[in-house]
Amino acid sequence: MALIILNNAEAAQAFAEGWSADLVGGEIFALHGVLGAGKTQLVKGLARGLGYQGDVTSPTFTIVHEYSGGRLPIYHLDLYRIADEKAALTLGIEEYLPSEGVTVIEWPERILGLLPPQTRHWELEVASLTERIIRKK
Repeated sequence: MALIILNNAEAAQAFAEGWSADLVGGEIFALHGVLGAGKTQLVKGLARGLGYQGDVTSPTFTIVHEYSGGRLPIYHLDLYRIADEKAALTLGIEEYLPSEGVTVIEWPERILGLLPPQTRHWELEVASLTERIIRKK
């Protein structure tokens, strides 16, 4: 299990930016962690690494944000307000599992049974006000 310690939001973004180099589309990242653990910071770095120039924000109320204009489209899902797999399916979540772009899921615990085996799981832990610990599951 990989263990990464990040000292601030910029370090989290730089870490995720590094993921982008080898992506070809169809990848799914499941980000596990409490509110404020830095999940959206990772999505910001991934988007920057793929060449997306716009703002990246958490889709807490809209469930999905789609970011295009970079090398690959990014589908950013926040399932915090989703009760379970059945509710996710009624919203069409399966269209993103996988997709032609890169799918990043916050609160993937809500749909674990829907995630394909190739999903990359990362656990984010709050160590201090600015420091985060990330473990590859």
